[in-house]
Amino acid sequence: MSKRRSARCSRSARGLAAACAAVALAGCALAPPKPWEKGDLARASMRFDTDPLQTKLTQHIYQSKEGAAGGDTVGGGGCGCN
Repeated sequence: MSKRRSARCSRSARGLAAACAAVALAGCALAPPKPWEKGDLARASMRFDTDPLQTKLTQHIYQSKEGAAGGDTVGGGGCGCN
């Protein structure tokens, strides 16, 4: 019975190791964009805010009501120059 349990644990350990290796190798695909790919990311359709004037108005209203400014964006840019 212990050999069967050992074989089962060994198989699950190998499966876990294979899954971890697959996840680690998948992380290599998340490389930053190349310089020639940045043009696609700079298009207006790739923006989070489709209407910059509406975004400014919303920020102004939030700042007026809350008495606080900032905290509504993410650090860094699409160009990789944080």
